[in-house]
Amino acid sequence: MSKIQEYIEKLQNLEDWDEYLMQESALPGPRANLELIQAVAEVGDEKTFLHLLSYTPDIAPVNTQQGYLACCGTVGLGKLVKSGKTKYLERLRLLASDPRWRIRECVAMALQIYGDEHMGELITEMEMWAKGNSYEKRAAAAALCEPKLLKHKEQVSKVLQILDSIACSIKGIPDRKDEGFKALKKGMAYCWSVAIVGFPEEGKQRFEKWMTCDDKDINWIIKENLKKERLKKWIKNGQN
Repeated sequence: MSKIQEYIEKLQNLEDWDEYLMQESALPGPRANLELIQAVAEVGDEKTFLHLLSYTPDIAPVNTQQGYLACCGTVGLGKLVKSGKTKYLERLRLLASDPRWRIRECVAMALQIYGDEHMGELITEMEMWAKGNSYEKRAAAAALCEPKLLKHKEQVSKVLQILDSIACSIKGIPDRKDEGFKALKKGMAYCWSVAIVGFPEEGKQRFEKWMTCDDKDINWIIKENLKKERLKKWIKNGQN
């Protein structure tokens, strides 16, 4: 039995989840209990997820057990959206700018749950997010650049177009010390490499044009992607 399944069975026999989730959260600490978060998303319902999201930043800061409850609620929204309750995409978009970095990571996880069965719809939604603020752009890139979602070239092509548009927008961002920009920059440091593997022909073509860009932050993003093992074969072959 997998750890996630063990958690699912435990939760199914509990009436009040909050205390158990906090005890098993692994927080404070470097890595939250992601398996338990996935279990909550599997067996939780709308009422449960909304309750968990009531743990807002003022009462549940990042890296706390209370903050973990909000993480669980955030990922749970992905299940609701996947089931057709797309109104919660608006809530996820707001959470993409949450001051807690763990919540922002969970937004990407939630969107990937949606994309697992509705990738076309996810891409359409992320095209809009990619025109938003830096946090929203980062969420769009992180959500889409997940290997298991990049199965069809026509969809990967659209993902590459989104990354391209985000890269274009970076040149026009004046405040490079803004926390949102820092999050976007960090996310873009790996996203290109994931998407390129999904469609190397177009990916390399779009990526190469940024290699001569004179923007220092885009240069850093390019260099970080080139360090990824995914692209080592391309580098070894002379970037052909």
